[in-house]
Amino acid sequence: MFMGEFQHALDDKGRLTIPAKFREGLGSPFVVTRGLDHCLFAYPLSEWKALEQKLRALPFTRADARAFTRFFFSGAVECEVDRQGRINLPANLREYAHLTKECVVIGVGSRVEIWDKARWEDYIRQQQETFVEIAEKIVDFDL
Repeated sequence: MFMGEFQHALDDKGRLTIPAKFREGLGSPFVVTRGLDHCLFAYPLSEWKALEQKLRALPFTRADARAFTRFFFSGAVECEVDRQGRINLPANLREYAHLTKECVVIGVGSRVEIWDKARWEDYIRQQQETFVEIAEKIVDFDL
């Protein structure tokens, strides 16, 4: 399980250090793809394969299912961790997530998310205002 929040800088070559706490759980290689809310999602291969099976089960006759799977799979790339604990993020993924220099890498249960620091701070600020309302709504999910 991934949890926690870490700040790391993206270097000029598009490399980002993956927190040591997450490296073992992610393994190498692992998959990085476009996530929701303009961040990147990173999955260990086992989680990626399970998710892939679920997405394959979506009816290709539905436009929304086709759009989502195209969006999700077309941005996916396998990443190898180098000796310094870094991965090289392709330009299209850096652009999608608006990654500049300062990044935040967070653990979200079965996945890791990579955010531009300013976007993450804005997101947290907005969500803090409605956190209680969100908690009241998700109580129905039997947490």
